[in-house]
Amino acid sequence: MKARVTIMLKDGVLDPQGEAIRHALGGLGFQGVDAVRQGKVIELDLASSDAASARDEVARMCEGLLANTVIEKYSVEIL
Repeated sequence: MKARVTIMLKDGVLDPQGEAIRHALGGLGFQGVDAVRQGKVIELDLASSDAASARDEVARMCEGLLANTVIEKYSVEIL
């Protein structure tokens, strides 16, 4: 079973990388991009065959290591 975790900065947290991307896009001629938020995607191959337990396990991974829950939010998708 596969799981995909998407991690993004929480609303209100400054995103300097996102701002750098927005600025670079403007420099390349892409106008009208008002804001960019960048994040990360982590894909996991899991031994579990039960989607509910896999989701719970991945959530524990996020809380313990994968995401800094003070400034980041995450979502888990079981594929």
